[in-house]
Amino acid sequence: MKKSVLRKKKIGVLMGGRSAERDVSLRSGEAVFSALKARKYNAVKIDAKEDLCAVLKRKGIEAAFIALHGGHGENGAVQGMLEVLGIPYTGSGVLASALAMDKEASKKAFLYHGIPVPPFRVVTNDSMREGKKLTPGRSGVSMPFALPWVVKPVSEGSSIGVEIVKNRVRMTDALKKAFGYGNKVIVEQYIAGKEIQIGILNNRILGGVEVRTSLEFYNYKAKYTTGFTEYLLPPPIPKALYNRCAATALAAHIALGCSGATRVDLRVDSKGNPFVL
Repeated sequence: MKKSVLRKKKIGVLMGGRSAERDVSLRSGEAVFSALKARKYNAVKIDAKEDLCAVLKRKGIEAAFIALHGGHGENGAVQGMLEVLGIPYTGSGVLASALAMDKEASKKAFLYHGIPVPPFRVVTNDSMREGKKLTPGRSGVSMPFALPWVVKPVSEGSSIGVEIVKNRVRMTDALKKAFGYGNKVIVEQYIAGKEIQIGILNNRILGGVEVRTSLEFYNYKAKYTTGFTEYLLPPPIPKALYNRCAATALAAHIALGCSGATRVDLRVDSKGNPFVL
């Protein structure tokens, strides 16, 4: 949609919602709303609660800027509703959103397309994929790759529920924490090295940034609390390595069928190998 046409439309900035990332979404939404108003767009703020569909109709929303984080706002559900209502929206479509929010589905898609990801396994609430039972208090949980392990809920963002496990004794507690956000958990091998993020807009590389945090890893506190993280833009890495990271990120973006703006997070090991997170 052309900018001149969009300026005449009533734009709903969708924010808040019910996910574990509600507070972050409200902050993002306020920033988006302020930016649109400063540029003379006809924007209104909308807290995406259970009555979202009715609110969109009542307010006469003609386009949606999605500033939702996690939950229905990122997993394709809100996108599907907007499709049914005939309201154009920012970001990826239904399928790409669903794939990108599900770490198991996205990793399998990446592997199919030859895109490198850390070694991983999916754990359910009842047992590991191999059939080994997880008994509370036991320290015998094992993985077919070396420690440390990163334990993550399958469908959360902002590092919510994530923990780095350096010994098997901590594994049960880490799994319990992650299972608090869903019935599936990803356990992947920790990749020691640099954290590089690549921005993409309409299948074009915008640039990259190296993320350096003073905390154990780039967790929720590091992301949203001032003073714990440095953002180095452009990343101070060799040009050849940057190009490799950018190409890997773009391949991941395309593999999931993403559109609009995306950010691809990578870990680069000591040998210069990028892995998509």
